[in-house]
Amino acid sequence: MFPEVSIIVPVHNVRATLPRCINSIIHQEYTDFELLLIDDGSTDDSGAVCDAFAAQDERIIVIHKENSGVSDTRNLAISKARGTYLQFVDSDDWITPDATKRFVKTAEENHCDLVIADFYRVIGERLSPKGNIDETKPFSREQYAAYMMENPADFYYGVLWNKLFRREIVEKYHLRMDPSVSWCEDFMFNLEYIRHAGVFCAIQIPLYYYVKTKGSLASQGMNLSRAVRMKRAVFDCYNNFYKNIFSEEDYEKIRFQVYRFLIDAAGDGILSLGAKKLENQLYISLEEIGGTGALPEIYRCRKLLDYYLEPIAVKYDLSLRDVRLMLCLRNTSALCSKRDLADRLGETPQGISHRLQKLAAKGYLETEEAKPGRRRGESRKTKRIKIAFLPESEPVLAELRQAEAEDAELRFLGFTEYEREIYQELTEKMNHNMRRILSNYGSIVSPGI
Repeated sequence: MFPEVSIIVPVHNVRATLPRCINSIIHQEYTDFELLLIDDGSTDDSGAVCDAFAAQDERIIVIHKENSGVSDTRNLAISKARGTYLQFVDSDDWITPDATKRFVKTAEENHCDLVIADFYRVIGERLSPKGNIDETKPFSREQYAAYMMENPADFYYGVLWNKLFRREIVEKYHLRMDPSVSWCEDFMFNLEYIRHAGVFCAIQIPLYYYVKTKGSLASQGMNLSRAVRMKRAVFDCYNNFYKNIFSEEDYEKIRFQVYRFLIDAAGDGILSLGAKKLENQLYISLEEIGGTGALPEIYRCRKLLDYYLEPIAVKYDLSLRDVRLMLCLRNTSALCSKRDLADRLGETPQGISHRLQKLAAKGYLETEEAKPGRRRGESRKTKRIKIAFLPESEPVLAELRQAEAEDAELRFLGFTEYEREIYQELTEKMNHNMRRILSNYGSIVSPGI
């Protein structure tokens, strides 16, 4: 007779914490389970610990294998599992005595395809309860997706270990971890599972003790290019999930919220390669956004645009200044000077040179010095450069076009068509006045600079 629950624990060099983990499982109030301990090529005594526990409890199945990573290890366990439900536990964590009982009871009473529970985050001797969903009744896939959108990078949604899965769904759709991904692999599995699940339930009681010992991509010794590719793959999976869940019209309404996943992930330190630079962390002064006058108005316009540019910067491992420069170049003539670009963006010509070199190294653009010749008002020392975007830049440029469109759309939120036309007409008049004044001023002062 098959067990009701298959509890899966990947094991790799965790001699110090493994007994605590196994004891928390075998002493569960719910007893109809099998425990799959998969020894992933441990070089310490972890394998022997697994065997010792298995000798005392017939519910424990131990498999020893060569080291191939946690995803491959979980996949092997899933293929060996026999239970109606799948439950995952990490070997350096542990669960409450009633965890499995509560999971199964909730699933059975509500005919759930996925049960998700609160958990404790363990930091030293301190426990911090974590949970996101307060819904007490079963809810739909769309509702779950909406909850997840509010805190997409939260462990609550991303991990396996605070959830109970139906093995029938996993097997029917051949769902497995991707061994080529070593960051957010749990999350990608969850997204695929959710697409095929219909009924969801949340338990507002912490059932799991999560010990924060896992590292970031940087601590894994992963090279930058692979980390960036992996990050994009995870984001594409997340983005496609929402495209499948919602209609095209509804997706367009939430697209930018979906993109904020990148920022939330970076904020938790799991996108630490390039994405968590200070220059990518958008700072907004509440005092300034509420101010009056010309400068606060300029500040608000810039910060609102930055709000839309920031996810693009994180997605492509650029800084906000890099993305601003690309946006500026997209709306600039092919011939320009570094001084002009620096003036527009509030940077130094040396800073512009550095960013142009960085973008060229990424294969986004190429530059060459223009033939001699001065425009009206330019100093003899002013050198112009010719800038051309390369095909590699097109995905970024497409994102920038969309960001500008969303930025403009938000500014006109609540406007009638007539009000938009009047605003644009008045804005053009103001721009005409400013161009006339600044053009005359420039012709007076430029030759003497």
